[in-house]
Amino acid sequence: MSRAEHYAAAVIAIGNAEGDATRLEADLHSFANAVAGSPELQNSLGDSSIPASRRQQVVEDVLEGKAAKASTAAISMIVGAGRSGDLPEIARAVSSRLAGARGAAHAEVRSAVALTEDQKQRLAAALSKQAGRPVDVRVTIDPTVVGGLVTQIDDTVIDGSVRRRLNQMRESLA
Repeated sequence: MSRAEHYAAAVIAIGNAEGDATRLEADLHSFANAVAGSPELQNSLGDSSIPASRRQQVVEDVLEGKAAKASTAAISMIVGAGRSGDLPEIARAVSSRLAGARGAAHAEVRSAVALTEDQKQRLAAALSKQAGRPVDVRVTIDPTVVGGLVTQIDDTVIDGSVRRRLNQMRESLA
């Protein structure tokens, strides 16, 4: 079991104990995305020369009024342990475990723009049909995708990005 899997198990245990693992999952993903989108936050939380208590205070300040108390505590635990760089991987592991517990697959979708709820539902329906079981979709905004989507379900990657299509065209013309 990887380090991220161990943290995921601890996060889920916290969520289950507090009665809202799904909220904790959503808060964890939101915070991981916020960190990924802010070099300043990445540096502050990842700087081991800053005392753990100060890094944890940053988490509490950022999440105050925006996340459940259990979520803030779990994320603070991860950051305090010096694992802020592992937040995306831990978030994916939490989602994968929770989806598996519901008998569903977990799809990690990267998109250049936010998807509407209707788009997410249609995507989940299409992926569920392809996978032969329910699929929980988690969308991450990734400007490097440029356009389209890159989807990963377990070990399968479906790259429908504009970048990939342009590379294919370039290769076919070469």
